[in-house]
Amino acid sequence: MSARNALYLQSGGMTAVINASACGVIETARRHPSKIGRMLAARHGTLGLLREELFDTGTLGRGELIGMRQTPGGVFGSCRFDLDEPEANPEQYRRLFAVLEAHDIGFLFLNGGNGSMQTALQIARAAEARAWPLQVIGIPKTVDNDIVEADCCPGYGSAIKYLASSVREASIDMASMSSRRGRVFVLEVMGRNAGWLAAGCGLAADGPDAAPQLILVPEVAFDEAAFGSALHRCVERIGWCTVVVAEGVRGADGRPLSQVSSEGRYVQLGGAGAVVSRIVQERFGFKVHCAVTDYLQRSARHLASATDDAQAYAVGAAAVEAAVGGAHCVTTAVQRVSSSPYCWQVGEVALARVANFERRLPESFIRADGLHVTGAFVEWARPLIAGESVPAFIDGLPRYWSPRLAPVPAMLPAHEPRPAGPKAKPSD
Repeated sequence: MSARNALYLQSGGMTAVINASACGVIETARRHPSKIGRMLAARHGTLGLLREELFDTGTLGRGELIGMRQTPGGVFGSCRFDLDEPEANPEQYRRLFAVLEAHDIGFLFLNGGNGSMQTALQIARAAEARAWPLQVIGIPKTVDNDIVEADCCPGYGSAIKYLASSVREASIDMASMSSRRGRVFVLEVMGRNAGWLAAGCGLAADGPDAAPQLILVPEVAFDEAAFGSALHRCVERIGWCTVVVAEGVRGADGRPLSQVSSEGRYVQLGGAGAVVSRIVQERFGFKVHCAVTDYLQRSARHLASATDDAQAYAVGAAAVEAAVGGAHCVTTAVQRVSSSPYCWQVGEVALARVANFERRLPESFIRADGLHVTGAFVEWARPLIAGESVPAFIDGLPRYWSPRLAPVPAMLPAHEPRPAGPKAKPSD
């Protein structure tokens, strides 16, 4: 039987190291020419698959792959596009499998978070229902660190390395300034339902009064009185305070402190830091500065964690090895072997156990008052930021790779994907 082609897709929000996973896939596939023919990549993930907008990675040389690995964002492009269920949109699946057939795709690698794992599961089950010979393997990534059945998610270590560094640096600046009113710095980070990123900022606190002094996570309902009391104690003691706020922090009624817009059942969050800042200023009378990290926390490749880069590459490489070994409908996952010394490996988990499930901060990682992390979290998280994976610098700035990708000629009529109806949430 001749080797069949493979297709790689990037999906959902980006990380500083997702392209390391792409390199792991491409380089490992090249070591199995008898099993895998051409290694293709879709432009903008699932949308590119449905549009038949594909690239041939075979034209990429060693130097270009090194440049790719050191570049943030997704070099092939991503999207937030969820597949419908087959019965709701059969035309969507007819198109999908027509593209797969036209390009003789026997292996599909989907690199994303828990929502993307759901997409991978849908494609795998649709292939099984059609008796279509397709092996679907998930490759994890998300700065949110909320994929279940894994110790950590590639992308998270680099994100919290950047966030903790930023908190430490900004807080040194804060401590340098004098104010009669007391000064507060509020930093809003991503974290819709889980506080992993906000918790990661706690790595910066290397002493009793070190920043961040307060951390607000979605797992704990915001208690204004308790927050205000802790804030006052901190400012009275040292004259200033740094507060980290996850975007999904909720009040006692379970509603987010802030939302940008609502479309159907999906609520776009944003502005929780501004809400907390107003409370600090108007109700407690302190001078306040507020910042939102937004894309910065997931694209800071100049401060990527060496551990994170290695894990991102490894889950991509392991996905290919699993596929050529006959695996199907699984995702690779980082598994911790020991914490001291830190040791990890890559395993496999069934997609059905991961798809659309969300891992939240465990109680053991949240301090009893709900306003900071515990030593157990610090011990768990510290290895994830170890080491520096520094890109090349030219003229004082990081030199990132500008892709020169070879498009694969389309073999089918042009097509624009259309979902059957609104989604409850976008892909991760």
